[in-house]
Amino acid sequence: MTFNGWIQILVYCGIVVLLVKPLGGYMYRVFSGDRTFLSPILGPVERSLYRISGTSEREEQHWTTYAAALLFFNLAGFLVLYFLQRLQGSLPYNPAGMTAVEPGLAFNTAASFMTNTNLQNYGGESTMSYLVQMAGFTVQNFLSAATGIAIAIALIRGFTKASGKSIGNFWVDMTRCTLYLLLPLCIVLTLVYVYLGIPQTLSAYIDATTLEGTRQTIAVGPAASQIAIKMLGTNGGGFFNANAAHPFENPDAISNLIQMVSIFAIGAALTNVFGRMNGNQRQGWAILTSMAVLFIAGVAVCYWAEASGNPLVHALGIDGGNMEGKETRFGIALSALFAVITTAASCGAVNAMHDSFTALGGMIPIINMQLGEVIVGGVGAGLYGILMYIVIAVFVAGLMVGRTPEYLGKKIEAKEIKMAMLAILCLPLAMLIFTAIAVVLPTGVASIANAGPHGFSEVLYAYTSAAANNGSAFGGLTGNTPWYNITLGIGMLMGRFLVIIPALAIAGSLVAKKTVPASAGTFPTDGPLFVGLLVGVILIVGGLTFFPALAVGPIVEHLAGIHGQTF
Repeated sequence: MTFNGWIQILVYCGIVVLLVKPLGGYMYRVFSGDRTFLSPILGPVERSLYRISGTSEREEQHWTTYAAALLFFNLAGFLVLYFLQRLQGSLPYNPAGMTAVEPGLAFNTAASFMTNTNLQNYGGESTMSYLVQMAGFTVQNFLSAATGIAIAIALIRGFTKASGKSIGNFWVDMTRCTLYLLLPLCIVLTLVYVYLGIPQTLSAYIDATTLEGTRQTIAVGPAASQIAIKMLGTNGGGFFNANAAHPFENPDAISNLIQMVSIFAIGAALTNVFGRMNGNQRQGWAILTSMAVLFIAGVAVCYWAEASGNPLVHALGIDGGNMEGKETRFGIALSALFAVITTAASCGAVNAMHDSFTALGGMIPIINMQLGEVIVGGVGAGLYGILMYIVIAVFVAGLMVGRTPEYLGKKIEAKEIKMAMLAILCLPLAMLIFTAIAVVLPTGVASIANAGPHGFSEVLYAYTSAAANNGSAFGGLTGNTPWYNITLGIGMLMGRFLVIIPALAIAGSLVAKKTVPASAGTFPTDGPLFVGLLVGVILIVGGLTFFPALAVGPIVEHLAGIHGQTF
């Protein structure tokens, strides 16, 4: 590790923190229906969309109605994306002549982009047409991100409304999120990316002659607009197969910094929205501090592991850190930082090959995802994910002091605890059961490139990434097979909707409860004691669930590497 590396990491953290309050304040005004500087332009558009869709900003929904609207909307998005891929060969804007995507891969990809996972079992520039990339993937990048944010806002209302039966209107939340937040920011980011050298064109691929005299096809396309939303919406799906390691997706250190900031910007700012909506911004800062503790710890371990290098290489008399699978443009510090950011959020974009990280360096991204990606997390998903842990944390605090658990004046009772545990436990259910089956079935084992613990880690990473709706991968696993396409797709659906439905049920239960005034026995949830309790609950619950699987893979691999053994 170097001083320069840590300075770069701290500069990144400082930029994110500086954005929290202004972006959080803007989002609070958007979702409260207050006037913003974009209202004169977008207000008429918003009202026209409500008239066309037959709804109104004054129309509120019960949590079951909200959930039904969400599910049908996402089902429609899944079907549109699936058939776009299946009919790709007959559709326009296909200058490279891409053929129809086979059914298993089309199912996996449709589930992936609809759930904000963007796991890609294909090479973007060699499989998908411009139309599918734009009308399919880019559109779903917006809508899946807006869905996550809408759920977070609905859950915040459940905690902060004095009493009532409704948690908002799904159509209104989706419209405002897309119209006032995601589209304006992405237009600005797209223009910046084009200026920095990222292509945005509908022209055909370019045939060039190299210095050696051979012919080379250079893939281009409408990349800048997809990269803008893929980072801001924590989607992560690359226009090109190499993702953010490709110079057309991530040309230099400036674009790399902008993309890393984009991944955390909305998720971090939502904590401030939470504080503003309950009238105490300290509550939001306490949640963000808990996230920051886990994030900095992960960065420190990952950076240390990669900077320490491979002991097998050191035994050959070669010193230095682990540069295998990393871009020399970014180096070890920014590669480790990007890896932790993209798995702390549910982004999945990569600027280095995670499969080439050291055992402990690769373990941190797995841990980040297995904790539910609550360390800032995906846009919206990180906040409603950590609120599930907060429900458990205040329940534990209530047991310790012998009081009925409360959070923000709302009593936390059996229903909320059951729903929170259901949301938390569905992740290890999808991750571990599919992993266990895959490593014993011949069809699952056949896709593993490495034997021993690292091969196990490749499978564990794949199902962890799918269920956590992340989308990154250990590249040694061949995922484009019927077994992995179907089971990873099911894992994505479980990880998305078995968390969303309990979260909305909690919102519906809490919004009906009256706020209880704070008393001398109320446990404060905006100070360092609560931060410590929350971090402890996250680590204990996650650790008890996943440590055996981690011990089989990355930890055994690390110990073997120290003693010069390979598998």
